Amino acid sequence: MKIGFNMFLWTGHVTEEHHPIMEALKKQGYDGVQIPILEGEPSHYRHLKGTLNDMGLDCTALTIIPEVEMHPLSDDPNCRKKGLDYLKWALDCSAALGTTQLCGPVHQTLGYFTGSGPTETEVDRAIEFHRQVGDYAQASGITVVLEAINRFECYFVNTMEDLCSYLTKVDHPAITGMYDTFHANLEEKHVTDCIGPASQWISHVHISENDRGTPGKGHIDWATVFRELKSVGYDGWLTIEAFSRALPQLAAATMIWRDLSPSLDEVWKEGFSLIRKGWDAI
Repeated sequence: MKIGFNMFLWTGHVTEEHHPIMEALKKQGYDGVQIPILEGEPSHYRHLKGTLNDMGLDCTALTIIPEVEMHPLSDDPNCRKKGLDYLKWALDCSAALGTTQLCGPVHQTLGYFTGSGPTETEVDRAIEFHRQVGDYAQASGITVVLEAINRFECYFVNTMEDLCSYLTKVDHPAITGMYDTFHANLEEKHVTDCIGPASQWISHVHISENDRGTPGKGHIDWATVFRELKSVGYDGWLTIEAFSRALPQLAAATMIWRDLSPSLDEVWKEGFSLIRKGWDAI
């Protein structure tokens, strides 16, 4: 098991000014960081790879589809092509970064709604889209990790059952899934009952409190989360994902209107302790 931290808490674009933060995470004991890929060129991420290597930090990557004009489910083929081009760019940046996982809700534009659930036509478009993405990712040795997102942020894949059903249809070795405790808390009948049935698809885990603040300060039953993950043999990344108001665009899409923790330091310090002690205690 590896413990990671998503840099979204501070920024959507990691630069030299964030190096002290990553050094502090390494000193705390983190195995790696999750790097947002929302802007920049592969050369930037190639340089960042060198920095992370020097620090002794591993990494994963995460992106979102930010614009309606890139919506993969759109009836406009130009929008679908823009979405495909965007993910190819994100995969190029991920390859330069040296990661083997690009995570996120890259099945639709985040925060966009049609007013109804997904149609069969949209599902067919998505399957075609992700098979193309999968081919491109596989050529670079990267796995795309799709994330089930709650109904207030997307309409396409909300539950782990939705996600597993969709991944079965996509049937591509480079397209897999993620379990996120925040979204599970909102959408599942029980936060952890979905882990067993979804275990074959779970290749990444987001550790996120029920309010997206400091892990351990809310009502998520972490002991059961860790126990269920261990019971299915999960031994991958446990990446803390918490949010602040640092990114206005993301804060708006995820409905972050207030500070969720007394300090950002509390999130990564207490979050690490929660995972390390909780996992080892099972």
